[in-house]
Amino acid sequence: MLVTQQPVFRKFWHAVMPLTELANGPKPFKLLGEDIVLFMDAEGQPAALRDRCCHRTAKLSKGWCVDAEGKACGQGAIQCGYHGWTYDRSGQVVRIPQYEADRAISPDYKTPAYHCTARYGFAWVALEDPIADIPAIPEFDDPAFRTIFQFYETWNTSPMRALENSFDNSHFSFVHRGTFGVAASPKPSKYNLVENETGFYAETVIEAVNPEKFHAISGVTEPITTRHMRNAYFLPFSRRLDIEYPAPKDDAGNSSRPVKPGKRHIIINCFTPIDDGRMQLCQWLFRNDTEADCAAQLLIAFDEEITREDKEILESTDPDALVDTRRRGVEDSMDSDRPGMLIRKHLMQLLVKHGEVEVHRGMKVIALQQAA
Repeated sequence: MLVTQQPVFRKFWHAVMPLTELANGPKPFKLLGEDIVLFMDAEGQPAALRDRCCHRTAKLSKGWCVDAEGKACGQGAIQCGYHGWTYDRSGQVVRIPQYEADRAISPDYKTPAYHCTARYGFAWVALEDPIADIPAIPEFDDPAFRTIFQFYETWNTSPMRALENSFDNSHFSFVHRGTFGVAASPKPSKYNLVENETGFYAETVIEAVNPEKFHAISGVTEPITTRHMRNAYFLPFSRRLDIEYPAPKDDAGNSSRPVKPGKRHIIINCFTPIDDGRMQLCQWLFRNDTEADCAAQLLIAFDEEITREDKEILESTDPDALVDTRRRGVEDSMDSDRPGMLIRKHLMQLLVKHGEVEVHRGMKVIALQQAA
């Protein structure tokens, strides 16, 4: 599937960048192949426009923010760095420095604006009127959990590849054999899967290697521990993974009367489509412990080591992932691929509902063959 060729994805919110990235002025981004620019408006809220001045087509991201008097500042309107034409968050030109102050500016002087909002410390963008809300993250405002911003980076793969990988228990013993994967247990644990309107819920328990350097992360000291994994998929490209480790035993070794609850390691991922060959990984981590229990930097390093293992293998795959399973002979599957097949099912239902078919690279080959 070539994500930029599926218009329905323009109607969803996508996590674009941390709000902190906008503290020093406008920043460019490519979303679904569209060049956009983000900046903070006069009220301190993120705004998004097409990254193109309507005067001489310079990129607005080469400019800066200005206040009501036209002076450079950290937030306000965005001024083009070529001739100074200035835009508000609606994309309307509100100032042309070469004009007299009382000269009217044509209402036709504007650049397209996109839906943009702040949520969970990020700027989110929908290129067209959104048909679904941003997935809820209740832990963000829950004092029982701390928030750790982990990843904001570009991967040379597609959201579909990252999504199915995040539900795939059969790769742990191979891709993650250097971290938590149990090499002696290649057979994946079975998911309990429940579908819903926004995707599905998947629950399972897996074995995980637990070396001494991971003890502060897991909260237990056994060499092999378990992870109770509650995984959820949200259309089109988001997932929530709630990992619960066993409760630690008391001094007598009794796990039925735990000293404290088991560690919760909750990961939220948004796999933002940049273009047909790249995506952005956005990852939040929530923990029900304190910095004294386990340092944030240790948690970041732990998840980064695992994430790098995934990145290396995923960037070797074809980003044009099969979605319409009626296409035979493209990718084969096995029983443990059921979550990935459900992701495909929900994406195909979404496309069909909006009058679309899967657009893939092979369609060009077919068209050329027919033309010949």
